Amino acid sequence: MKRILLLSLAYTLPLFAEPADPSAHDPKPAPGSPGATRAAVMQIFADPDFRKRAIENFNISSDLEPKLPATEKDAFTKIADLAATDVVKAYFELKSMVTADSSAVFDFTLGSIAYQLNRPNEAAKYLESATRKFPNYLRAYKNLGLIQLQQGRTDDAIKSLTRSIELGGGDGNTFGLLGTAYVSKENFVSAEGAFRNALLLQPTTPEWKLGLARCIFRQNKYAEAVSLMNDLIERQPDKPEFWLLLASAHLGLKEPIAAATCYEMIDRLGKSTPDTLTSLADIYIQESNYPLAVETYLRALDLKPGQKIDRPLRAAEVLNGKGAPAEAGILLERLKIYAGNNIDADKKKKMLKLEAKIASAQGKTAESAAVLEQILKEDPLDGDALLLLGQHYAKSNQPEKAIFLFERAEGMEQFEADAKVRHAQVLVTAGKYDEAVPLLKRAQEIKARDSIARYLEQIERLLKTRAK
Repeated sequence: MKRILLLSLAYTLPLFAEPADPSAHDPKPAPGSPGATRAAVMQIFADPDFRKRAIENFNISSDLEPKLPATEKDAFTKIADLAATDVVKAYFELKSMVTADSSAVFDFTLGSIAYQLNRPNEAAKYLESATRKFPNYLRAYKNLGLIQLQQGRTDDAIKSLTRSIELGGGDGNTFGLLGTAYVSKENFVSAEGAFRNALLLQPTTPEWKLGLARCIFRQNKYAEAVSLMNDLIERQPDKPEFWLLLASAHLGLKEPIAAATCYEMIDRLGKSTPDTLTSLADIYIQESNYPLAVETYLRALDLKPGQKIDRPLRAAEVLNGKGAPAEAGILLERLKIYAGNNIDADKKKKMLKLEAKIASAQGKTAESAAVLEQILKEDPLDGDALLLLGQHYAKSNQPEKAIFLFERAEGMEQFEADAKVRHAQVLVTAGKYDEAVPLLKRAQEIKARDSIARYLEQIERLLKTRAK
């Protein structure tokens, strides 16, 4: 946001105009061009009544405005006359007049013109000088805060905007800019207070309401965020950023269906992103709409090449775990094509393991075993693959092979507990209860689980019964 700074108390230049280009001298500028803006500035200064009132305003007796000394009135009049015909020349003329002893009015005016000429660094320099010369210069602080915020000098902007409010310049725009500055510092409590004050003074400004909604959302006040966003959407339903924040608030309230509606509205507006579509697909999985979830994940992949595949890969694992191996397989195959050769070894191995799990879930045991054998050929110490392949052989009535694989996995700390449980289950199936007990006890020492405790208790009871 760029505002043209004030050159008098009572008269302002057009708001939100684009800065003029000092090198441009188009005698007949196109409407809305930088040249047209400069022409508008010159036209204002060409009005003798304006120049007279501007000078009179500088002499208003006020603690918030420096007086323009009588010795400098003629110089300011000269600058005003010059700005009416050539604002660039007026800038350089005024720059030569500003000294350590000149009035703060000159520094303020030079800073204002510098900003208009797209020289923000110089504008800030002269506005800062104006506040040093006249510490209560309200307008200088207000305009300086705006420039500092645009420059990314957030701490300085907060000081300047706060000072202007302390001096009585607390209008809606100043409070709103202060809220924006606090948001960039992630001080959401202070930002909330600033935006609420801004809305008291400018209740119809959507930027301040959106800023407030973001602040209260970051403070987990989801219900209030929903209320604010619904009001904004009622006024401007075609803003995808409004729907996105509303979706996030609904998710915070654990209302996934309402959030899905918001993501679908973003899609209808033609503003979907890979992230919004993936979030929508995640909700479809939660609601057990697996075919639509897969379709939406695939649409998200189509939107942009080179995306990370972590979320859809995790979704494929979840789908398989939820008893939807067919849908998981469709998504996994597409991910393999999408990733191509641009995939790291760990992720490639993860995809192979998932492929084996999907094949197993679909009853394709031979295919599953072949994939696991391939993984172990490349990495003989892959604990997950050892356990999965061991389970395959256990189900295939090949206990020796299964136990061999489980014993290899038992040698790895991360997999020891699960491997001993699997090993014990094979022994129990073979009727070797006494050999299974120490394995289960050791597994419980490593990682205690109620289900394993009950299993162990049943086996020990059975052994006692046999001993009688």
